[in-house]
Amino acid sequence: MPLKSLLGVLALSLLAGPAWAHHGWSAYDTDKAMKLEAPLTALRYRNPHAQVTIQHQGRDWEVILAPTRRMETRGLPKGALQKGKVVTIEGYPRRDGTPEIRAERITVDGKTVELR
Repeated sequence: MPLKSLLGVLALSLLAGPAWAHHGWSAYDTDKAMKLEAPLTALRYRNPHAQVTIQHQGRDWEVILAPTRRMETRGLPKGALQKGKVVTIEGYPRRDGTPEIRAERITVDGKTVELR
């Protein structure tokens, strides 16, 4: 294999590793869809994914949203998410019982935004 091709393959494999690790969605149970309505208790609007916290059954649940740019282009700017605002989250819980949800969609002020 020519050196240029070998370097290209190496570069691609190094870039693919973080992307593969980042999108480890297999940790979430897609057979157990959840739909929860609750007020936001915390908000972290940052990349690679925005996150919010809600309370459900007496526990704080971390909710993994989409990248901030995707949410903005789909009509959900940062200002729409505020502590205390009631939202509806639809998504999947972690398989290991950790109180965390991978959100597929979020409804804020009557507007549903697809996150995936």
